[in-house]
This record gives sequence, C-alpha cells and structure tokens, in this order.
Amino acid sequence: MSNESVSVGIFMGSKSDLPIVEESAKILSNFGVSYDLNVLSAHRTPHEVVRKLEELENKGVKIFIAAAGMAAHLAGVIAAHTHKPVLGIPLGGGDMNGLDSLMSTVQMPKGIPVATFAIGKSGAINAALCAVQILSLADSNLSEKFDQFRKDQTEEVIQINSETN
Repeated sequence: MSNESVSVGIFMGSKSDLPIVEESAKILSNFGVSYDLNVLSAHRTPHEVVRKLEELENKGVKIFIAAAGMAAHLAGVIAAHTHKPVLGIPLGGGDMNGLDSLMSTVQMPKGIPVATFAIGKSGAINAALCAVQILSLADSNLSEKFDQFRKDQTEEVIQINSETN
C-alpha cells in the first residue's frame, strides 16, 4: 500500500460494470482528480469492501462513488462504514433493467445518506461531476476548472444551435 493521496474512491460490484464506471474515471481524470478504482461486492466480499474503504480513508479519500446493479447494496454498505459523502450509481441490467438498482440505492434509511444519480452512463458522469463540485469547495484551482467546464458546455450548445439556424 502506497502513501499516495487519493481524492475519490470508486467501487463497482462487478467487473462487468467497468464500461459504465469508466465514465466516472474519465471525468475525474479530465479534472486532474486522483481516484482509486475497485471491483468489490457488497455481498460476495463485504469484509474486503470495509478493508479497502479504511485503506482509502487513510490515503485521504474525501468522497466515495459506488456503482452496483440489481440489489445494489454497495453504496449503502460503504455509507454505513464512513462519514464521507457517498455517491451512488445504480446500474441497468437484471429483470428490472436498473429500476431495482435505483430503488435499492435511493431508499436508504434516515441517517445514512447516499446521493443517488441516474441509472447507467449519465449517472456515472454526473456522480463524477458532483464529486468535482464537492472537492472544488476547498480547491480554487478545481473550482476554476469546473467553472470553465460549465462555460464550455454552454458554448457547445449555443454553437450547435447557431449551426442549425
């Protein structure tokens, strides 16, 4: 285990979740935010989830992102073991195509919050952007980068609109 500082701990319940979770990693990388990516299951490796969570907290992690499908208990398990913000990404698939994951992630008992995002890729992108926003509260450089991102996003839409008229 290195002593390198990490800002965001990312957990996914299965290797098959990687194509969606990579969207979060891309956003964090684009903003220069360090992260640690892990495949660990709330049900199959619960002790390992807690061990890794504690390791990451020792590395300075400020926010956790958790992506899981079906029963989607990963974000809740992480939230139960940390006081840091937990951002949940429900994933599609299964018999209910992600609705089950959404409900499992969003229906946390009072006192154990998990911020929950859209199912799939949009949720992964927005969870990472939310992490950047939270981190930017204490980092003026990151805040400037986020402001520029929003300006660029606005300009992109305006440009598309002007090209179609």
